[in-house]
Amino acid sequence: MDGNYNLYIVGLSIAIAILASYSALNITSKISDANGKSKFFWLFGGAMVMGSGIWSMHFVGMLAMHMNMNVKYDSFLTIMSMLASVISSFIAFYITMPKDINWSKIAIGGFVMGSGIVTMHYMGMEAMIVHADIRYDPVFWILSAVIALAASYAALFLFLRFRNHSKSSFLKWGSAVVMGFAVCGMHYTGMKAARFEAHAGMMTHQPQSVDFFLLYCVTVAIFAILLISWGAMFFDRHVLEKLAYQDTITGLPNRNEMNRFFRTNAETDKITILFLDLDQFKAINDTLGHNVGDLLVQEVGKRLRQFIRSGQQVFRIGGDEFLVILKQSDPNYAQRLADDILQQIKKVYHIDGNELYVTVSIGISIGSVHSSDRTTLLKNADTAMYKAKGLGKNQQCLYDEEMGLQEVRKMELEKDLQRALEMKEFFIVYQPKWNVQSDRLVGFEALLRWKHPRLGVISPQEFIPIAEETGLIIPMTRWTLEEACKQCRVWQDSGVVQPVSVNLSVRLFHGDNLLELIQNVLHKADLEPRLLELEITESMVLHDVNDIIRQLGSIRSLGVKVSMDDFGTGYSSIGLLDRIPIDALKLDRQFTNDLDTPSKRAIVNAVVLMAEKLNLDVIAEGVENKEHIDFLTGLGCHVMQGYYYGKPMDIHEIEVWMYDQDHKAEEFATLR
Repeated sequence: MDGNYNLYIVGLSIAIAILASYSALNITSKISDANGKSKFFWLFGGAMVMGSGIWSMHFVGMLAMHMNMNVKYDSFLTIMSMLASVISSFIAFYITMPKDINWSKIAIGGFVMGSGIVTMHYMGMEAMIVHADIRYDPVFWILSAVIALAASYAALFLFLRFRNHSKSSFLKWGSAVVMGFAVCGMHYTGMKAARFEAHAGMMTHQPQSVDFFLLYCVTVAIFAILLISWGAMFFDRHVLEKLAYQDTITGLPNRNEMNRFFRTNAETDKITILFLDLDQFKAINDTLGHNVGDLLVQEVGKRLRQFIRSGQQVFRIGGDEFLVILKQSDPNYAQRLADDILQQIKKVYHIDGNELYVTVSIGISIGSVHSSDRTTLLKNADTAMYKAKGLGKNQQCLYDEEMGLQEVRKMELEKDLQRALEMKEFFIVYQPKWNVQSDRLVGFEALLRWKHPRLGVISPQEFIPIAEETGLIIPMTRWTLEEACKQCRVWQDSGVVQPVSVNLSVRLFHGDNLLELIQNVLHKADLEPRLLELEITESMVLHDVNDIIRQLGSIRSLGVKVSMDDFGTGYSSIGLLDRIPIDALKLDRQFTNDLDTPSKRAIVNAVVLMAEKLNLDVIAEGVENKEHIDFLTGLGCHVMQGYYYGKPMDIHEIEVWMYDQDHKAEEFATLR
């Protein structure tokens, strides 16, 4: 018995197949982007839309057929046929969900999905309750199964093709049309395979009317599913995605979008990363408030938007940190772009009545997007950025192999620094201070050194910054104070009464227990406070001026002296000199090493005159020749420290040095 089709309902079935295919293609992009539980939500949603869409197309297609007999459907088998379609779609999507997909998984997934469609179709046929026997033409049956498998493989291929494309496109609509017609082709080929043989004695020309109620129910149900899926996609894309992947202040893509970029790009691609960090942002936040800071970040974001173009994206990944990613690996272009960004960022900002000047430091790294290299790529750009800051800020720096070796060494030193105190790897050297006017020793500066068991003696310029970052500078300074005061007491007992000075870190002022620490150290060594001198740097005072002035005042009230080290090299503290409780200024070696220039002489002369007015002593560091001594003495600076009088020496060397100085003094007295 042959049937004929209602072409309008056939058209409806094709439309359902195309729309369901398009919705499934859209949802696959969410499966790729999502993480955790949300991934399984979109996975189930995609399987539900695809499976129910295929089933609905199949069911509507069956309703479109007019067979001149009444047809009813077994509810249980009908529901089971739909479940077969949904479950097979879910399994196929799940198998092909991982990023690293191979052809064997596609083969298995396509076979599962195709088998599910075949099962769904012929189970749906079995659900038909008719007064006829259904026989199948083996050729058309096999052809329908082949079409189902081919349609399934095509669907999976298209899902993989479009899972990294979340937005609509003509290509995606074209693919949905191809998928829709492929699914419909399988269904109508399967229907062509069916032969309905009426039972004996049955009239073969009974009038059959379309069950419009059932048709409407199925159509409304599938369109409801499609509308819900489209609504979820719209809400996710235009509301949730905006909240999750867009920075609220600048409107730029945020760190989540950056991570998605890494996940969705081919892992063999070479890219360039520019890591940007504003140089003076913290000072602006602290002085003008976070509101001005946010407005500044917003303005910086606007300036960076002009660098967004094809193959080039800008992200805001932190408070004052931005990232520019280039889909290329040309270092020359990257450095030219970095220079353009430097020029744009440093232009004046007019914000809330303030005229602000801000610069940026940029680190550049080049590498692949492979998952194992992403962290390294970002870390390298971060390292290069800090290198740019160290070079004076407002600069760009390209990461190279030497920088990487320095970073590895830094990490090794940071790790070994943890146990250096326990293993007694630190030692102290002492450099003498000499009064030229009285021609005698007036004290020592205690300087910390580290003898690494494998790397040898590590320069303090290398390990002190690491200790500052990690907080280890606090126990290291405590140990230095104890050892220096203990040695000072030993010298005192042997008849050498000379003060010893120790450098302090700003971190020791944060805990508000520095006074107690100094008292305990002096008590433990049984040392008079006048024989201890503490050295601070001028930039240290600006962290919390009033608190540090208060703590220094308490320390000086004990009788301990305080001097300002490296004066003239940090942030200018001249305006605070009359408030800071100190006893001496130590001129940095960059002044004494360049005394041949008139400008340096004028600066030193001004510092000495200012110190006299403030009743402060002046100590010149880095003195290496007689010419330096003569000029500094002529200016009124009488206390010197440098290689001319003595390099930093260990205990044994300093005792030999003191013996030699005493011997020279005795010879000089004899000659007189």
